Amino acid sequence: MDGQSLTPEIFSAAVESITASFGDPTRREIYWHIRDSEAGLTASEVAKAVGIHNNVARHHLDKLAAAGHAVVDIHRASKAGRPSKRYRSAKSEIAFEFPARHDDLMGTLLGRALALLPNDEAEKLAEEVGHEYGLHLAAEMAPGEAHRSLQSAVATVAETLTSHGFEARSEGSAGQLRIVSEHCPFGQAAIDHPVLCAIDRGLVRGMLAGLHGETAPQLAGSLPMGHSACTTLV
Repeated sequence: MDGQSLTPEIFSAAVESITASFGDPTRREIYWHIRDSEAGLTASEVAKAVGIHNNVARHHLDKLAAAGHAVVDIHRASKAGRPSKRYRSAKSEIAFEFPARHDDLMGTLLGRALALLPNDEAEKLAEEVGHEYGLHLAAEMAPGEAHRSLQSAVATVAETLTSHGFEARSEGSAGQLRIVSEHCPFGQAAIDHPVLCAIDRGLVRGMLAGLHGETAPQLAGSLPMGHSACTTLV
C-alpha cells in the first residue's frame, strides 16, 4: 500500500479489527486448531484440545465467527437429538495488510446508481440491501440461533462492523443501547451520497434480527451530516 492511501482512520480500523480478533492468546490458539481441521470442531472438542471450559471455548469461537474468521456448520444427528455446531476456519486467508480505501470506485458507483432513483425509493432499497447482507452475516455467525440477549447481540454487531472497517463499539446508558462507529468505509462516497447511510442502518437491523430478533434501530447521527461519529440507537 502506498503512503497516500493510508489514513489515520484506516490504520485505526485495521488495528482494531486485528486486535479484536486475535489479541487474546487463547483465541489465537483456538483459531489454529480449527484451521487445521477440515471437518471443523465442536466447542467441546476445542475446549478439550486447548484445556479450557466449554463455555469459554464457545465464547472465543463466536468472536472468531463474528469477525468472519470462522464459519459455523449445524449438524443434526437425529430428529430428537439436539443439533451440534461445528466451527471451521473461513476459506479466505487473514489479510494483515491495511484495507484498501472504499471511498473510490465501488462506493461512488453505488451512490450514483441509487441517485437515479427517487430519494425515498433509493433509501428503501439501500436499507434492504444492508438488511439482507446483515441476515447473511448473522447466519454465518450463529445459524438458526436468534435468541441472544439484545445487549450481547449489539456487542457482536459492533465487533462485526469493526471487522468490516467501521471501527464500531457498543455503548449503553439510561436503558438505551447504541452502536457508535467512528469510521465509515464508504468515505467520500457517503458524503456525496448520504443515502448510503441507509445501508449501515439495514446492516445493523439485519444482524440484530438474525442474532436476537426483529428490532428497529434508528440512525441518530452520521458522518456525512457533520457528526464526529455515526450513532445507531437500538
